Amino acid sequence: MRSTDRSRPARREPVRMQRIAVVAPVDRLRDALVGVARSGAVQLDDAVDGTVEGAAAAALRRTGGSAAAARLAAHPVDPVALARSGRADLLAGEAQLERYAAGAVTDDGVAAWAGWCPADRLERLRDTLAAVEAAAVSLRRPPGAVAPTLLRQDTAVRASFAPLVSTYGTVPYADVDPTVFAGVAFIVMFGVMFADAGHGMLLVIAALVLRASHRPRWRRLRRMWPFVAGAGVASAVAGAALGEFFGPTGVVPVQWLSPLDKPVRLLAAGVGLGALLLAVGYLVGTVNRWREGGARVALYAPSGIAGAALFAGLGALAVGLYLGHWAIAGPGAVVAGVALILAGAGLYAGSGGGGAGLAQTGVQLFDLVIRLGANLVSFARLAAFGLTHAALGALVWAGVTVLWGAGGAAALVGAVLLFVVGNAVTFGLEALVAGIQALRLEYYELFSRVFEGEGRPFRPWTVEVEGVP
Repeated sequence: MRSTDRSRPARREPVRMQRIAVVAPVDRLRDALVGVARSGAVQLDDAVDGTVEGAAAAALRRTGGSAAAARLAAHPVDPVALARSGRADLLAGEAQLERYAAGAVTDDGVAAWAGWCPADRLERLRDTLAAVEAAAVSLRRPPGAVAPTLLRQDTAVRASFAPLVSTYGTVPYADVDPTVFAGVAFIVMFGVMFADAGHGMLLVIAALVLRASHRPRWRRLRRMWPFVAGAGVASAVAGAALGEFFGPTGVVPVQWLSPLDKPVRLLAAGVGLGALLLAVGYLVGTVNRWREGGARVALYAPSGIAGAALFAGLGALAVGLYLGHWAIAGPGAVVAGVALILAGAGLYAGSGGGGAGLAQTGVQLFDLVIRLGANLVSFARLAAFGLTHAALGALVWAGVTVLWGAGGAAALVGAVLLFVVGNAVTFGLEALVAGIQALRLEYYELFSRVFEGEGRPFRPWTVEVEGVP
C-alpha cells in the first residue's frame, strides 16, 4: 500500500496519522508514560509479550480486580499498599504502565517507544511531554506499515452517522471516509420505504426531544438526533410526494403518484434510485482502489474502473434494447465487453494462472455479471416496502372511515382508537422493517463496492490520571 501521509483534504479522508517516537530520560520514564496516557493521543506499538508481569499486575491478579476501569496515579505508588486499600482501578492502570515500560527501547539512559498519533494533536502532545522533559519525535513511516484509522466525528452529523460505518468494519487508512455517503444513502433509502409525511414528522419531533433531553439513560443516544431527524425529513418528503399523511387521508395531496395505483412505476423508480446509489458506490470504490494500489489496481478491479464500466455498459445495453435504439445498445455492449476483458485480466492475474486459474476467472466473471444484476434488482425492495407501508396505512384508514360513517358515540370512539392504534402499529413495524432493509442494502449492495479490505482502528492508550487538575 502506498504512503498517504501527505496533506489530506480535511473531511474526505480519515484523520492523518503521524509515525512518532516518544523519548524520555530513563529516570522520567514513568512521567512520560503518564503524559501519554493523559493525552489519549498515542497508540503505542504493542511490542511486549503478554506474559510480562510486574508488581502491580501481580497484585491486581491476586485481588481479582478488573482492568475495565483503569486509572493512574500522577506519582509513583506502592502496589502492595494499593492492594491492601482495594484500589483495583489504580492497580490496573499501573499494570498497563508496567507493560509499556517493559517494552521501552533503552540506550545510554534514554527510553523510547514507537507509535502513532493524529497529526493535528501532535503539538499538544509535545507540550504535555515537554513538561516532564520528554519529547515526541516525528518518524518516517516504515515500508509496508499501515497506519491505524481514525474517522472524523467533529460535527454532530458525522458523529450520528459514524455507527453505520464502524458497525460494518474499520475503514482502511488509504480509503476515502464514507461516513457522509453512508448516512445520506441510509436516510434516503429509509425515507422511500417509510414514506408518510405524518410518520416522518413524528420522527422529527422524536429527534428534537432526543436533542433536548439530558437524562443519563439517553446520553449515548442523544448524539443520534441528526440521524433520526434526517430520516424523519426524508420520510416526510417521500410521503408528501405520494400523498401519504397517516395513510391516504387526503390531508396532503398527491404530488407525484399514488403508490397503490401505480406500483410498477414506483418499483421502476426504486430500481432507478438503486442504480444512482450503485454508481456513487462504484465511484468511491474506484477512488479507493486507486489510493490503495495505484492506477493498475483501480483499472482492473471489479469494484474499480472495470466494474464501473461493466455497470454502465450493461445499463446502456438494457436501456437501448428496451427503447429499440441500437445507437445506445451498441456502444453499451462494446463498453461492457471491454470491461469484462479488463476485469477478467485482473481476476486471472490474482488466480495464479494456468488452466485452473482460467476456470476460476470464468466462474468469477459469470458471478460478477449475475451479482450486478441481482444487486440492482435488489433495490426494488425500496418500492416494495414503501408499497407495504402504504397498504397498511390504507387498511387502517379504510377501517376508520367505515366506523366514522357508521355514526354513534361508540363508533366514533372506535374510529379514533383504530386510527391511533393502527398508526402506532404501522409506525413501529414499518420503522423496524425499513431500518433493517436500508441497512442490508447499505452493507451488501453499496459497501461491497466501497471496501475490498479492512483497516485497523486507532486505539490510543487512554487512562484517567488521578491527582492531576
